[in-house]
Amino acid sequence: MGLAGHLTEIGGLQLRYSQAGQGRPLLLLHGLLGGSFCWRFNIEALAEKYAVYALDLPGAGLSDAPAETDCSMRTQAGRAFQFIQKLNLEDLTVFGTSWGGAVALLLAAMDVETESRKIRSLVLCSPVNTWSRFGKKRIKFFKSYIGSSLLKMVWPVSRPVHSIALDRVYGDPARIAAGTLEGYASMIWRPGRVHNTLNMMRNWQADVDLLQRRIGKISVPALLIWGDKDGAVDIRSAEKLRQTIPACQLTIFPGVGHLPFEEVPAQFNECVFEFLGR
Repeated sequence: MGLAGHLTEIGGLQLRYSQAGQGRPLLLLHGLLGGSFCWRFNIEALAEKYAVYALDLPGAGLSDAPAETDCSMRTQAGRAFQFIQKLNLEDLTVFGTSWGGAVALLLAAMDVETESRKIRSLVLCSPVNTWSRFGKKRIKFFKSYIGSSLLKMVWPVSRPVHSIALDRVYGDPARIAAGTLEGYASMIWRPGRVHNTLNMMRNWQADVDLLQRRIGKISVPALLIWGDKDGAVDIRSAEKLRQTIPACQLTIFPGVGHLPFEEVPAQFNECVFEFLGR
């Protein structure tokens, strides 16, 4: 589909993104420790009908950032907003998964607050939210001095646990495609990435609290997609989100884990096309 890589500057930082297709724009936001790579099974299909922009937000993917960079959800939403304005994207659907799902929700609230009204709809895949309690103790630990020091120490030799972690986010590890582990590992080991990740964790709770206060401002149609074997973001929070966001549709994939767009991409793409068609 003529996938092209681009580099632009947002707030003094370099932001890489992939673009393909023509038509109404779709903006794809990755999760924690991810990048545009995570949408590799979706971009080509989506680009058959739409103009797809898959970002690597600063401090993630292929967008390196200094160690002291603010990588909070709130600030990343602001950077995504600047990207939309810079490329003059209109009538936009924003995709977000996990951590990037929370960024997408904050971005949608920002769109309302600034009266920009550039966002048409949302596609959210198990977005981080205040009703999910999964992982809160781990986040709290790694925010501490001992936890952050330990993470910095083990990060360079963490390769053996990457495969275990990847298995746990899939409902069926047999669906992990060749090259997936290597693709994620290449992003995890980029310069300064451990510091960027720790910054995300330190701001995590404040960001989630901010999202809780702002989510009521969102009024655009939304599609929520969850795997019923998601061990990263509690599926029991899905119904709370569905009730909070007006015109919200919830679709649950049985036997699927935290990354439906990777694990069952054809099913995910079909669901998205149906939603966008309406």
